[in-house]
Amino acid sequence: MSNSFSTASEEMTSSPPEVSTMHVQCWEGRELSSGIDKYADQLTGTSHPGRDTRWLPVLQDGLQQRTLLLVVEEDDRLSGWLPLGLVSGPVFGRFLISLPYINRAGLECDRPDVGDALVAEAVRLSRQWGCKYLQLRQDAEHPHDSLTTVDSGKLHMCRSLPATTDELWKDLGCKVRNQIRKGEKGGFTVHWDGAELLKDFQSLFSRTMHELGTPTFGRSLFAAILKHFGDDAELCVMRAGVEPVAAAILVHGHGITEVPSAASPRRFRSSNVNMLLYRHLLERAITRGQHTFDFGRCTRDGGPFRFKKQWGAQPEPMVWQYHFPGGAAESDSMRPDSSRNQKLIAIWKRLPLALTRIAGPMIVRGIP
Repeated sequence: MSNSFSTASEEMTSSPPEVSTMHVQCWEGRELSSGIDKYADQLTGTSHPGRDTRWLPVLQDGLQQRTLLLVVEEDDRLSGWLPLGLVSGPVFGRFLISLPYINRAGLECDRPDVGDALVAEAVRLSRQWGCKYLQLRQDAEHPHDSLTTVDSGKLHMCRSLPATTDELWKDLGCKVRNQIRKGEKGGFTVHWDGAELLKDFQSLFSRTMHELGTPTFGRSLFAAILKHFGDDAELCVMRAGVEPVAAAILVHGHGITEVPSAASPRRFRSSNVNMLLYRHLLERAITRGQHTFDFGRCTRDGGPFRFKKQWGAQPEPMVWQYHFPGGAAESDSMRPDSSRNQKLIAIWKRLPLALTRIAGPMIVRGIP
């Protein structure tokens, strides 16, 4: 267990969560859709795209996960909300997450007592549904007796964007600019679109995940992102002639653009096409008037950390809080670096790619 994974002394107890007198509503299905429509100014088009509640129908349609929104409504406005996804499957069990696939979600509230009420209801649901744990993916810790474990082992990597693409080029280091120039000599073409590029994106993404030993998300997830986010989501594909060689999906918030998934199979890495891809991604965010680019999460000093840092990205805290209904802290058992999972990763890499493309989406929907 890493040093960044801390546990309060009371975590091994299984006393019932405190009961709040504040009225917390649970929106699902049609009630969720109508609620999001009613409070669209608060719940959609948020600064960071990860906090946009359009992810709830995305996860429902794309991963067939049960999604809900806990809310506290006061004076005809929301004073707090907590989006949740129930991750379940026959292999790993049940987990209540805010939110699966997303790096930033968790609590949004005006006051600590509103946050306490939302957490208490989420704790109650995690126990009622027999979940192994409740996990809140947040930027800052919310103190609560039931949230007994904190994992801060990962980081967000974000960089501020200049006003123009010319300024971006001047900001980049000599090594990065040289790698981009090498990529430009490859004659690659860049393509932007939505569903028209899904086939190319999914082909590259599934191959990249197979090389990493990770079950791939299916095409339905990315189709759902494009559907529900509309003009705020798009695909970028780099091609060598007609062959796709690198790709990414962007989701744009009000001021912040995030790249939740990207792909570049190993056989194309020496061409520096991935460097060229990321230049286009950053420039796209700038042309949309964004002030920040979120490269996603990573572990400090790892390969992805160094890749993102060379673009000028700076680490920001990522705080994942847990409640364990059974009292036992086992969240690290789902980590890729656990000894058991390292063996599974090695096995997955040896499976035929075609098989992983079929089995992967069925497995990954049950992984928190």
